[in-house]
Amino acid sequence: MTVEDLAERFRGEMIPLTGKFSYFCTLPMAEDDLRQYLHDPIAALSPAIVSALPNVDIILAPYLEKGNGKSGDAVSFERPVEPRYIPSSRRDAGASVVLALAVKDLEVADYHYQFYNALAALVADRCSQEVQERFHRTIREELGAEVHGEVDEKSWHLKQALLRRQTNVRKETKLFREYARQAFEDTLTLYLHGTCCDIDIETGPRQMPSRYLRRRLELLISLFPPPEGYAVLPEQLKTRT
Repeated sequence: MTVEDLAERFRGEMIPLTGKFSYFCTLPMAEDDLRQYLHDPIAALSPAIVSALPNVDIILAPYLEKGNGKSGDAVSFERPVEPRYIPSSRRDAGASVVLALAVKDLEVADYHYQFYNALAALVADRCSQEVQERFHRTIREELGAEVHGEVDEKSWHLKQALLRRQTNVRKETKLFREYARQAFEDTLTLYLHGTCCDIDIETGPRQMPSRYLRRRLELLISLFPPPEGYAVLPEQLKTRT
C-alpha cells in the first residue's frame, strides 16, 4: 500500500501524542519501543521548533520502498532491493504532513537521525524570514573566510557546486539559496539529534572546523532554545547537573 493510500485509510485511527503529533503503527510495537521511537525524540524538541511545524501524522513501517513514477512511495513488509529502499517518506497534505519512517533493521540512533532530518526539512521549508536571514549571514561569513567542509554529504556537494560555478559565492543566487537551505537542514538535524542523544561528530576531510560548527549550533540555540532539562553543548550539561 502506498503511504498516501495508507494515510487516507487509517486517518481516523491515528493516535494523538501531542497537539502537533499523531501516529499509526503498521507493525506491533511494545511500549518501550514507542518511547524510544516517538515519545523521547518528540519530548526533546524545542518549543520554537514545534510551533514552526505543521500537524504531523507519523506512520511507523517495517520498510519503505521508493515510488516508481507511476505510484508513490510504499510501505513494505519485506526489505526492498537497495536502490529502492528509503528510510523515510513525506507527503504534504495541506495544513498537515504525513511522515512515514522505516524502523526494521535500523539502529535506534539511525532512526533518530532520519526522524530529525525529516523534521529539519519541514522547518527549512517553513522558517521565517528572520531565521533565514540570520543563517544566510553566517553562511556568507563562512564563505568569505573560505571555511572548508560542511556538516553532511548533501550540503558538502552543494557547497562544492557553488564554489566551482559561481565567482562571487556570497551573492544571492539559486545556487547560493540551494546550498544555504541544505546547510541549514543538515545543521538543524545535528542540533536536534544532539539535543535528544549523546552523539559523536565524525571527523574527516569533509568535516568543517569545530569552531565554525559551534557558531552555527550557538545560532540555532538562540533561535530554537532546547526544552527545559535538555542541553546541546558540553558546558550546558555541566550547568544543569
